[in-house]
Amino acid sequence: MAKSSNRASGDSPADASGTDVPAASLPQGAAPESFELALGELEQIVQRMESGALPLEQSLADYRRGAALIAWCRKSLSEVQQQVRILEADLLRPFDAGEAEES
Repeated sequence: MAKSSNRASGDSPADASGTDVPAASLPQGAAPESFELALGELEQIVQRMESGALPLEQSLADYRRGAALIAWCRKSLSEVQQQVRILEADLLRPFDAGEAEES
């Protein structure tokens, strides 16, 4: 699985909606470059933790990183849902078959 790249601590990458997500809110690395990379990193964290081979300190660090990634993913999903709501309000209208036949 793909692993997100680490950025310099001053970098603040854009999320799926184009807004900046502060990297400081995600311990042990910068904000992921995409939602898919965040999910991939979360899957890796879960696999490492389920293996039971991590020392306590690493387990705690991975837990913190996972919690931060989950929060980032939820925020990204929420912003995308809002964009979809806006698009639906502007573009989608109820379909009336009678109107389509009259055209």
